[in-house]
Amino acid sequence: MFAPVRLGETAIEKETLAADKKSCKRFGPCGVGKETLYLNSYFIDRRFYVALSSVRRVFKRVAMSQGGFSGKGAFGSIPYLVVQYDGGKEKQFTFKHEEDVDALLDYLEKVHPEIPRLSAGGEKRMQEKAEQEAARYLDELTPQAQSARETLEKAEQFLSGYPEMTKKLASAAKAKRINEHTNPAYRWVALAIVLAGAAALVYGIISWRRGGDFGVYFALFGFAAVFFFSGAHVLPTAKNNRHAVNRAWEQALEAMENVLPEKFPLPARYAHPIVARRMVRILREGRAQSAEEALDVLKADLKALTADVQVDQEEHDEVVVIKPLFLVSDYQ
Repeated sequence: MFAPVRLGETAIEKETLAADKKSCKRFGPCGVGKETLYLNSYFIDRRFYVALSSVRRVFKRVAMSQGGFSGKGAFGSIPYLVVQYDGGKEKQFTFKHEEDVDALLDYLEKVHPEIPRLSAGGEKRMQEKAEQEAARYLDELTPQAQSARETLEKAEQFLSGYPEMTKKLASAAKAKRINEHTNPAYRWVALAIVLAGAAALVYGIISWRRGGDFGVYFALFGFAAVFFFSGAHVLPTAKNNRHAVNRAWEQALEAMENVLPEKFPLPARYAHPIVARRMVRILREGRAQSAEEALDVLKADLKALTADVQVDQEEHDEVVVIKPLFLVSDYQ
């Protein structure tokens, strides 16, 4: 009864499907197998499957928490994975972490490059943006700027060879930033919510043992579950406390320092391929002549990007990854 439910016209044999699901590469609530793409329901991970041969397009959709789809509210969003299959059918699936959607799409690019990973409108906008971006770049750079560009492009290529390490550095910075700016009063509220859940659970058990009305204790159990899930992620745990997140950041930073070669153009705290890529763009626009100047311009750009600034999807994807690196380092 827990076998994935088929979406689309192509069915996979039961035995093949079971083996494929077991060995699939998991990304949040979804997964990618050798023959199928596994997708989640509201409550169950990898509840559905669609044969990769039926998939026509897979892409990310982001619902903004502020301003709808206007591009505002760059740091609050709900990510979705959208799958188009069998010539026109489309379904979207909610993810908790946007980086899981990105990782799934990156993996699909490696194993199934023939599947488009942008919507039709996204492809058109990407082409238009590429043309606008090309018009924004200088036809020729100064020798100093060209040398800096080549150095940064090599740095981006080097950092791209350590995806897990750069991802860990960015996620540790994000966790540290969130922990530092969480109001301590919220933890007391969360504790009260969890205690309310515990009280509802105990009262529900007592009511059940006394033969109370089924609907009453069912509702109490439901309230208990809601309270527990609502408060648990805010309460300090072995991994969710200031000491733990600071240690995780220090470990990620130390690991990065150990792999960077001498005279690397970026400090370890900013060592991410997106940082190097954006610095190259700054050089190509003529806004800087050296790597040091490009880094200063990038810092100014990131400082100017607040939740009220309108951004496009690509800008959003880059900023939410790298801005925490600069915030926790106070742009030093």
